[in-house]
Amino acid sequence: MRKLTVPTLLLAITGVIVFMSHQEYIDLYIQSVIMFMGVNIILSSSFNIVNGYMGEFACGHAGFMAVGAYVTSVINVMLFTDDKVFGAALLPPETAVYLFPFTLLIGGAAAAVAGVLVAIPSFKTRDDYLAIITIAANFIIISTIINIDKIGGARGFMGMKKVLFAMSDSYDIPWILLWVIVFTFGTVFIIRRYVTSTYGKGIIAIKQDEVAAEIMSVNTNRMKLVAFMLSSGLAGIAGGLFAHILGYINPNSFGILKSTECLVMVYLGGMGSLSGSVISAILFTLLLESLRFIIPWMDTAMHYMHLLPDSYELSQVWKWVIIPLILILLMQFRPEGIMGNRELSDIFPKLKKFYSFK
Repeated sequence: MRKLTVPTLLLAITGVIVFMSHQEYIDLYIQSVIMFMGVNIILSSSFNIVNGYMGEFACGHAGFMAVGAYVTSVINVMLFTDDKVFGAALLPPETAVYLFPFTLLIGGAAAAVAGVLVAIPSFKTRDDYLAIITIAANFIIISTIINIDKIGGARGFMGMKKVLFAMSDSYDIPWILLWVIVFTFGTVFIIRRYVTSTYGKGIIAIKQDEVAAEIMSVNTNRMKLVAFMLSSGLAGIAGGLFAHILGYINPNSFGILKSTECLVMVYLGGMGSLSGSVISAILFTLLLESLRFIIPWMDTAMHYMHLLPDSYELSQVWKWVIIPLILILLMQFRPEGIMGNRELSDIFPKLKKFYSFK
């Protein structure tokens, strides 16, 4: 019997999901959950390159997500829509179908360039000092966006839904769902090939012992530069997808709390485990979605018992009680995360025989 290849399986999964969404067997809510899972998988797995495989301690991943979100959104609005700030569309709206993945890649490239802000200081800093630098970079990016009034400043930026409408007018399929799935699978594939390659082994050597890696002729500065740029570039792609899912972005959406979400997903899955990053992103997304139903009920109950004033919104606070609590519990009871540094193929060896990238 012919061996089932990974590309064939992924193509089949993508086709089934898109077909069921187009035929409305999957409603818009389920579609949005699937899309947020995809975005979180990209964020978690890309963040794991630096914090997991390379062993650094970065905390500002959301800043690069913001760069990708704004660059992709502004380019798409300028090219394919009539906007009161940027004027008439520079290209016919129907061309958005073909050019959308390229604008996403441009946003990712811009985020990769922004990653140099962190990569260069990382040459001489590690651990807590690098964490401070990455947090500072996150604040620098957000503050810069807030002070650019042409892209909405603190008010936020919108208009991305017009791009999606233009794509749907050309071919009536759920385009943003399709692109989220494609770029999610592509991200996992790229990271897997990178970390298992001879070149990618250099970042794992840095994690084990940076001095010994240099002695063994590993160019640690170049490896750090590539790792940070790849990680931040993929985060930028996630930001571009995130912006078009919502149709609106605000700089405060990419603050330190968003970076904390990325940290929780990486540590929950396991440092240096791509399978763990995927699993943790799925579980984390489902947890947040479950809180959408649980928290409003708790909020109403506590107001009814007069434990909270009527003007107090527990739902805005409870989320940031649970997420840090997950991180604390992980550090206490399972600091290695769900998978540790193992992959699913290490636990189930038959997967290596069943699937193939060839």
